[in-house]
Amino acid sequence: MSSTKRSVVCALFSMAALCAAAASQAQSPLDGTWRVDLAQTKFSPKPLSFYLSQGWYHCTGSCNPAYDIAADGQDHAVAGHSYDTLSVTIVDDHTISTVAKKGGTVIFEQTRAVSADGKTLTVKTVDHPMNGGQPSTYESTAKRSGKAPSGVHATSGDWIIVKQTGSGTELLTTYKTSGDEITMSDPTGAGYTAKLDGNDYPVHGAYGYDAVSLKKINAHTFEETDKRDGTVTDVSTMTVSANGKTLTVVDTSKLTGRVDTFTATKQ
Repeated sequence: MSSTKRSVVCALFSMAALCAAAASQAQSPLDGTWRVDLAQTKFSPKPLSFYLSQGWYHCTGSCNPAYDIAADGQDHAVAGHSYDTLSVTIVDDHTISTVAKKGGTVIFEQTRAVSADGKTLTVKTVDHPMNGGQPSTYESTAKRSGKAPSGVHATSGDWIIVKQTGSGTELLTTYKTSGDEITMSDPTGAGYTAKLDGNDYPVHGAYGYDAVSLKKINAHTFEETDKRDGTVTDVSTMTVSANGKTLTVVDTSKLTGRVDTFTATKQ
């Protein structure tokens, strides 16, 4: 999760002035700093799909829009994603590495390696924040879905993520409510201030999205819609538990159809 998710309802009532006064005095249950617990993440059962054949890397079910680039270790232009170039290098028969860049700056680096039996894919990722701060590192484990395709690199096929471990500042998100506005920030420098009115507001310091809109569903549930270049990328429902200690985020990717559920605890 590139950043946890966020967002009010006084506008539904005619007593607007009274609601505004109450909102300014009461702390939102969303307020505070939250840390994502990767061990509790429920990943989408929808497979990630890509394959490498005859020196070309094809990102299909994992990418929208899909793309095809030469796996020659060189930067190649990619449109419609958080990165604008990607390089793919064949390390050996069971391993490839990728480097994604935005404006010439590295966003993330990955190494993908398949087990000897071809059933497990291990992905090691280093994420670089836009502000040039400390990178975050993660390791994901995926199981093969269906049969391994023939005549292609061993990393090719459909993969279902089953586990992710790692640590970094990207796992922390802070929210602060002021009247009808919510401010989100994280240690990487990403953030925004947006009203709970469903309108778009700018996001700074983030690669994955550049605009956000917020709505309040009820006292403990908020909806955030993320956009990049005018296209909706994700819609997230964020629910704070009754005791105020747990935040559950159900993130729906509008680009890939994947639905992942993240759990964060208040610090």
